[in-house]
Amino acid sequence: MFKSLVGSAVAAAVVLSAMTASAAEWESIFNGKDLDGWTPKIRYEEFGEDKRETFRVEDGMITVSYENYTDFNETFGHLFYKTEYSSYRLRVEYRFVGEQMHDGPGWAIRNSGLMLHGQSGETMTKDQDFPASIEVQLLGGNSDGKKRTTANMCSPSTNIMRKGKLFKPHCTNSKSETYHGEQWVTCEVEVRADKSFKHYINGELVMEYEGPQLDPTDPVGAKLIESAGGEIMLSKGTISLQSESHPVQFRKVEIMELEE
Repeated sequence: MFKSLVGSAVAAAVVLSAMTASAAEWESIFNGKDLDGWTPKIRYEEFGEDKRETFRVEDGMITVSYENYTDFNETFGHLFYKTEYSSYRLRVEYRFVGEQMHDGPGWAIRNSGLMLHGQSGETMTKDQDFPASIEVQLLGGNSDGKKRTTANMCSPSTNIMRKGKLFKPHCTNSKSETYHGEQWVTCEVEVRADKSFKHYINGELVMEYEGPQLDPTDPVGAKLIESAGGEIMLSKGTISLQSESHPVQFRKVEIMELEE
């Protein structure tokens, strides 16, 4: 009888979990018309400035454009959404287009990213290149026949855990396929506060890790830890989209909040 009751309870919990998941809904945080709710932070400019209109909406898509640039000069940019999130699923559809800026870094060819659990744009210094965050790095193939995975993990001013141990490499590749040309790719990330991150490409799990945290050996990380009263773990933060010298477009940016 006891085993039967336990089995029934487990089954009920599974059904309840499935019902909760099915009840959750995707919400578009990009309205397809303008950048309402989004604020740019371009390196060497104040939060809210974007003098060359790097981030714009064209044909219903968030477009990272460099047509008003003469030189890139490492003016990395980030477009911040107004709300911080803790546990959620984020889904974007993106593609790389056109050619990289002539003086963009070699590693930034067909390169962008989703900056998650990030610091606020207001707390970034004027010359800061990247917000402290967990970056889901988006890469396109270079059409040279070499493998170039996407939905990788990078850690500006942060660290993660893997298999219960602190993991310090700055960038780590996923196990995704390589996507060449200007094809649309769907990237989805499941974030569970400071517990776990899972990266999906076109519905396939390509990377997972846990324990997102600030890096106390990094100047930006150390400052944020101090302002947080010594707290290292990242249980919530901002979402931002990158501009890293190669044009990129996002036609969907959707979120589904999850229960803790």
